[in-house]
Amino acid sequence: MGICQSLCRCFSKSHEIPVSSSSDSPPLPYQPLTVSTSGGQNPSFSKAPSSSQTGTILLKPYVDITSLYDLRKELGRGQFGITYLCIEKATKREYACKSISRRKLTTDKDVDDVRREISILQHLTGQPNIVEFKGAYEDARNLHLVMELCSGGELFDRITAKRSYSERQASSICRQIMNVVHACHFMGVMHRDLKPENFLMVSKDEDSQIKATDFGLSVFIEEETDKEIFKAVSEGNLDLKSQPWPTISEGAKDLIRKMLARDPKKRITAAQALEHPWMKEGGEASDKPIDSAVLSRLKQFRVMNKLKKLALKVIAENLSSEEEKKGLQQMFNNIDTDGSGTITLEELRDGLARLGSKLTEPEIKQLMDAADVDKSGTIDYIEFVTATMHRHRLDREDNIRKAFNYFDKDSNGFITRDELRQAMTQYGMGDEATIDEVIEDVDTDKI
Repeated sequence: MGICQSLCRCFSKSHEIPVSSSSDSPPLPYQPLTVSTSGGQNPSFSKAPSSSQTGTILLKPYVDITSLYDLRKELGRGQFGITYLCIEKATKREYACKSISRRKLTTDKDVDDVRREISILQHLTGQPNIVEFKGAYEDARNLHLVMELCSGGELFDRITAKRSYSERQASSICRQIMNVVHACHFMGVMHRDLKPENFLMVSKDEDSQIKATDFGLSVFIEEETDKEIFKAVSEGNLDLKSQPWPTISEGAKDLIRKMLARDPKKRITAAQALEHPWMKEGGEASDKPIDSAVLSRLKQFRVMNKLKKLALKVIAENLSSEEEKKGLQQMFNNIDTDGSGTITLEELRDGLARLGSKLTEPEIKQLMDAADVDKSGTIDYIEFVTATMHRHRLDREDNIRKAFNYFDKDSNGFITRDELRQAMTQYGMGDEATIDEVIEDVDTDKI
């Protein structure tokens, strides 16, 4: 363990992790670092005033976060907490503070997950494409994680906002993502949730660096991994012939084939991927714009998911079958064991277990996050019906007509921007920016 900690400190200072085709041996199992109330690597870290009461998560004295930071505007919210802009009083530097409500950490597993995320952030901090971790603080109500502020928004939004994108630009982004994978694997961490939404742009500059931010599903690599986790992946078929792949270069497709090889012995490592001609800076990736249909599909995927959820909500509230209503209500009541009218993560976990579900903890959390449309941390009855209703109900014409008529308040046969905005606001389907994005994409004729 001492060797691993020394390596961690060394790499955090120098940012130097070997990148070569010989760096393909699996990392040694890593024992998590002891969770502390600060990152322990930056000499400018504030010393937190403590109280006599000890927190149950960090196992350290409570700290009044407002004695160290001024919490400003809300930057975003998720299933467990809210992220704020904060300013360190001692240095006047801006950071992001993720405040997690302690009452939402209902089980020992929840607490262990948060501790592991903190430990991994401490372990990886200092790597160039991973968000810098400042420190963790606990008080009577919340756990606060303070980290580097990345003000450029999500990588996903940056990609879909561009009207054209070349393979060379894609290569630059992929190279930074692969740097994260390589750093994680070299230091004994498996991320498990790599996607554009989990990378932030450091600034709004066109050539801004990107950084990985969400390590909530990450784990330290053990000597043996459950093979069943990879069964679906290993049995999948790779199709590089359908659209839009015919327009993509052979170099890019060659890299993808090598990264997705079923046989682990034939699959290239992150270090080897970084040396691939398509991935290298100044390599063979083309300046030719990628087919705009690719970006369009990405954007439509997010937008249509929101619209489908909205339509399903309307249909769920207007179920014609009393028998179906009764059945769904009974199912909801069986899971909502405390009769509060909402389902918590713990109730969902227990309810699924009673039904014989074999879902893993990360899968249950992803299910909870998908169903919790308004991000309240619980699932209400309508959200539950929306998530469990058979998919074919959305495709039935009578239900589609009901949903359309609900939006079309003045019954003129058209849904105006104001009517769609009103419906999305009523159902808590996002902030103003999200609503504007959906309306802009749906209103194709701009009438």
